[in-house]
Amino acid sequence: MTATILVADDDAAIRTVLNQALTRAGYDVRITSNAATLWRWVSAGEGDLVVTDVVMPDENAFDLLPRIKKARPDLPVLVMSAQNTFMTAIKASEKGAYDYLPKPFDLTELIAIIGRALAEPKKKPARLDDDTQDGMPLVGRSAAMQEIYRVLARLMQTDLTLMITGESGTGKELVARALHDYGKRRNGPFVAINMAAIPRDLIESELFGHEKGAFTGAQSRSTGRFEQAEGGTLFLDEIGDMPMDAQTRLLRVLQQGEYTTVGGRTPIRTDVRIVAATNKDLKQLINQGLFREDLYYRLNVVPLRLPPLRDRAEDIPDLVRHFMQMGEKEGLDVKRFDNEALDAMKAYAWPGNVRELENLMRRLMALYPQDVITREIVEAELRSDTPDSPIDKMTPRNGSLTIAQAVEENMRSYFAGFGEGLPPSGLYDRVLREMEYPLILAALTATRGNQIKAADLLGLNRNTLRKKIRELGVSVYRSSRSA
Repeated sequence: MTATILVADDDAAIRTVLNQALTRAGYDVRITSNAATLWRWVSAGEGDLVVTDVVMPDENAFDLLPRIKKARPDLPVLVMSAQNTFMTAIKASEKGAYDYLPKPFDLTELIAIIGRALAEPKKKPARLDDDTQDGMPLVGRSAAMQEIYRVLARLMQTDLTLMITGESGTGKELVARALHDYGKRRNGPFVAINMAAIPRDLIESELFGHEKGAFTGAQSRSTGRFEQAEGGTLFLDEIGDMPMDAQTRLLRVLQQGEYTTVGGRTPIRTDVRIVAATNKDLKQLINQGLFREDLYYRLNVVPLRLPPLRDRAEDIPDLVRHFMQMGEKEGLDVKRFDNEALDAMKAYAWPGNVRELENLMRRLMALYPQDVITREIVEAELRSDTPDSPIDKMTPRNGSLTIAQAVEENMRSYFAGFGEGLPPSGLYDRVLREMEYPLILAALTATRGNQIKAADLLGLNRNTLRKKIRELGVSVYRSSRSA
């Protein structure tokens, strides 16, 4: 029997296109321009699937959807909208829509979705209360962001493990938090841990906790991140920096759903959703023997790659407005950008991605008295953000060694000191730690101890800088006096 598709859209051109395309695909089609007629058809038991726009002259589809799902819970409803935001996709999913398509849409994709929906009708529970719709956790209307919204909307009511990849500053933790805050585990805790920010020999203790006396300095039992995230979501950032021993322990958790604390013997059952993220090529790390292949496939159940900002430059005006609103709440002065300034921002490569744009917005709002930000101001700030050359070729103005040359010379002398032998293992982390201290001290000295300015200079989050100052024992007072 031929399926009947009910189409509701107040745009006559879209109704005509859908009518022709769906008829050619072999369906019976009934079209209307209003929600009242659509509801009359649905309540009378007509139609096998609904395709509806969100905004119609007499009623919003999101108000109609709960009535449709209550009257006919197995009737698939596809929602279309020109309001292409993250919250539109989430609301469509939570109100019971089978799927969401941003306008303009691809007819071939629409027909494929209709075929799947008719073959396997889905019933999605309405879990999101209306009062949680305020705010916009993710910003952008580009095609790249639309696909991310759709993937997240499909994952909200699942516990599937997600692997988020993308360049630094693209918003991986923001995506993980949005998945948690609008998903089935939103009443549980969201716990994040950055593998690159924790000494490698402490990662297992941080993740799984430890018993009293498990190692030198373990004077009492300590809970790990898995225990803290029980019933919620655990976000494992920079997963590529996890040492092999910890990878083996994590693999056991994913395989068996249990772990033991460091120094403990009793297995502990765990109920957490894992979201992992990295800006590294894990397959390359696997080939180098630095990452377990079996763990990769356990984590990479649903891969999600975040696009760099340069690939979605059309989202910059929306992001500018978003960061302007955030700054206004913090007491910063609101600015207006002329068109040429926005064009300059769209043309910029944004090596630091959305994080770099956020930092730029804060500087412009805090440091410039002008009400209107011009192209000249934007270009001057962007030039100050861009190094003259890559980090490995940064040459001091006095003509001395480059950073790369100085490090190479120092390491050559260091290795020579061991004769025919080799230095102790863990050299990579030790060198990085030794580089971090003078780098952070120099930034604090240059900014006279101002941690906000130092964080901007280093391209770090202010909380991350504070943590590193504390861990490395950098003397903020000494650095500010030495300026």
